[in-house]
Formats: sequence, C-alpha cells, structure tokens
Amino acid sequence: MNEQKETIITVKNLVKKFGNFKANDNLSFEVFKGEIFGFLGANGAGKTTAIKILCGLWAPTSGEINVAGFDIYTQTEQVKKNIGYMSQKFSLYEDITVFENIRLFGGIYGLSRREIAQRATDLMRRLDLEHSRDKLISSLPLGWRQKLAFSVAILHKPKLVFLDEPTGGVDPVTRRKFWDQIYEAADRGITVFVTTHYMDEAEYCDRVSIMVDGRIADLDTPSALKGKYRVKNMNEVFLKIARIKPDEYNKLEPIYKVRKFK
Repeated sequence: MNEQKETIITVKNLVKKFGNFKANDNLSFEVFKGEIFGFLGANGAGKTTAIKILCGLWAPTSGEINVAGFDIYTQTEQVKKNIGYMSQKFSLYEDITVFENIRLFGGIYGLSRREIAQRATDLMRRLDLEHSRDKLISSLPLGWRQKLAFSVAILHKPKLVFLDEPTGGVDPVTRRKFWDQIYEAADRGITVFVTTHYMDEAEYCDRVSIMVDGRIADLDTPSALKGKYRVKNMNEVFLKIARIKPDEYNKLEPIYKVRKFK
C-alpha cells in the first residue's frame, strides 16, 4: 500500500555527529504526502537535531535526504521555500504586533505586499483576531499565540510544515484545540511532521516513529504499535520500546508515566 503513496520526505541512513557523539544514528524513514507524521521520543532522543537537518538548518554528517522533492545538500534554499516551521517558542516576536509579525514572516516567505495584506486579513478573520491586529504578541493569551504561530508558519501555503514540540508548556485543553488546527491543515493537503514528547499525542497521528537514544526504535500506525506490543496506549508502547525497568520508572517525568506499570 505504501508504494502507491507519494513520498514527500525520504531519509536514508542519516547520521549526525557532534564530535564522537551520534545525535542521529543511521535514521531511515519516509513521510507520505498529506499525512500527519509523529516523531516521538523523550527529551534528548535526537528529534530536534533531525528536524533541523530536514529543514535545511543543519548539515548532516552523512546520509541521503530529500525533502519536498529537493536534495538537502544541494537545494537547501528550495527546501526552505516549500516548508513551514514552528518551534517550541512558537516562532513569533513578542515585542511587535500581530500584523507586524504576519507582515514580517510573509516577507521572509517571499510573498508580495498584496498577498501579505490579503492573507493577513483572511488569517485574522479566521482566528477571530481582527480586534487584536495592533496588539503586541506578548499581550495575547498563550493559546492565541500558539494558534497564530501555526497559521503564520503555513501563511505561504507550503507543501509541508515542521512542528518542533509545539505544545510544550501548554495545558491539555489548549493542546487538543491546537490539534484541531493540525487536522484542518492536513485536510487542505499540507503534510504535517510533528515532534513531541507527549505520548498521548501519538494517538492523533497517522503514523509515528519512536526515537530512543538517537535511533528509530519502531515506526508504524498507533493502532499497529499498540497491537504489536499488546498494550492499551502509546505511553505503554514507549515504556516497552525504551525497556524501562520498574526501579527506573519513578525517575521518569510525569508525562511518561501510566497508571500501572507492568
């Protein structure tokens, strides 16, 4: 079935070294056009390193990488023009206004003044932010900043958007609402590549890759992974894959804990 799908990211044997340390150790995977692809793992697993390489921000040590039809070594600028990116910090400048942020990023993405004006109007109307056009980003509630940052990341209508732990530090209700935005973008044909350390968010993805110590430990649909490891949720899948021992369990961050360790 996968052969019939169009690939938008192809990674073969990706290695990224920092001195003798391998942050990414021989990664190989594909992402298909239009899917929501989850790149999961604990903090320090190598997720952010990989996403920066795929965005053309860092050079890999070795490996073959193609993003949106472009080679990551020789066509970095073409890659950047065809992707969107949202970081953990939401990628907005807090000391300028809502409209100024939209205008700034629209210019960076190469949109004309007319396109920026039209898309800014459409964006603020869709998010019900027309009354906040001239407000500083710092004055907006966290949830609104998050919604705006994601909308700005896809302002230029990219083929795919990278979201690097975009829901870190926000409450569960805001996180769930943010995923509604992700679904809407996917419905419009934008491929979504999202990194997260919240294992429950894996349930919202079409397929997930789970990183452990710089390597891809497993990759499949959430339902297939739960069936393979004979568990009820993705938290438990992570615990099984990471081979966490009972005496190590209490040292985990709360987000990785399940109600009963087996």
